[in-house]
Amino acid sequence: MRKKIAAGNWKMNTTPEEGLKLASQVIHMAQDESLSDTTIIMSVPFTHIESIKKIIPPTKNILIAAQNCHKEVSGAYTGEISAPMLQYLGVDCVVLGHSERREYYKESYAELETKTRIVLKHQMTPIFCCGEKLAKRQENAHFDLVKEQLSSSLFELNVIEFAKLVIAYEPVWAIGTGVTASSEEAQEMHHFIRDIITKKYGDSIAKKIPILYGGSVKPENAQSLFSCPDVDGGLIGGASLDAEGFIDIAKSF
Repeated sequence: MRKKIAAGNWKMNTTPEEGLKLASQVIHMAQDESLSDTTIIMSVPFTHIESIKKIIPPTKNILIAAQNCHKEVSGAYTGEISAPMLQYLGVDCVVLGHSERREYYKESYAELETKTRIVLKHQMTPIFCCGEKLAKRQENAHFDLVKEQLSSSLFELNVIEFAKLVIAYEPVWAIGTGVTASSEEAQEMHHFIRDIITKKYGDSIAKKIPILYGGSVKPENAQSLFSCPDVDGGLIGGASLDAEGFIDIAKSF
């Protein structure tokens, strides 16, 4: 049985004080018995990691994630954060290949492969993002693009490495726009992703990989999205900045 995951991506929002308050609220609400088999992930700014990590209880269902890391373990890379630094702080997961990183920082397939390997090497879970812009969907090229994004960065991993991943499908046209893929559209792409994983790594691995949907997930639409057989949860942006709304999404399973 695959994990059910509600991952909140705070992006570049909240001061450390505001973030600590938000995390405290999320952690308190996540103690609800109905969430005992749901994994709650908070992907927070680098400045917040240490203080929030200290207040997370020793349970297995509340994790902390970083929003990125550098491809090298150290060096003259001013302003960057390395995987060993994150590992030292107790980070559980690292978001890689988010559409904003691909768009604004021109992250290449090769760079993302290197980052994925470095995160795995330091015993953290990559949450690897893929997804298309509206133009690609209108051209009916969205399947080809998502396949290219995954195969070009991930398919040189061995079976043991790949089995440790979480995949997040984010239709770029639905991020921060208020537009959401229909449950049918989400299921279609998630099933496609699982199918190409099956062809590369086999059915047993494909059945174990959690695939999250990320694109304007809200309490109002989470239940219909999460009820899809191949949708294992969400990578939630703006809605994760409201503790109550985020936990309502997590309860939508």
